[in-house]
Amino acid sequence: MRVTFSPIGTVRTKAETLPRHWSLSEVEGTLEVEARYAVGLRDIKPGQRIVVLFYFHKSPEFDSSFLVQTPPHKDRSFGVFSICSPRRPNPIGLSIVTVGKVVGNTIEVKGLDMLDGTPILDIKPHIEGRQECPSWNGE
Repeated sequence: MRVTFSPIGTVRTKAETLPRHWSLSEVEGTLEVEARYAVGLRDIKPGQRIVVLFYFHKSPEFDSSFLVQTPPHKDRSFGVFSICSPRRPNPIGLSIVTVGKVVGNTIEVKGLDMLDGTPILDIKPHIEGRQECPSWNGE
């Protein structure tokens, strides 16, 4: 089986340094979604938190030496699936950011931990607690 993704947009930020994780970030930037997907942003509101799935486009090619890694802020090694390293079998990242405003096909956000030029794979609502996620069929 082959799985293929195409980016829906690109991260834009002027930040030269980024925190290692979104939960530590105050960095601002913009999610530029391709114009053909702009109507899909219509119910995203200021103050809302959204989940951004992205591609670690600058991550080195994965090999078995990356199955166990020592994060720079830890004093021991961990299995790759228990940490947020960009060095993964499928270099997909997940960040939760806060929406400032939506204008056309762009979302101004705060809380970035993604590099300028990072390809965006998908955007989803951040659902906390027992809130229900709107389903695709309206149920």
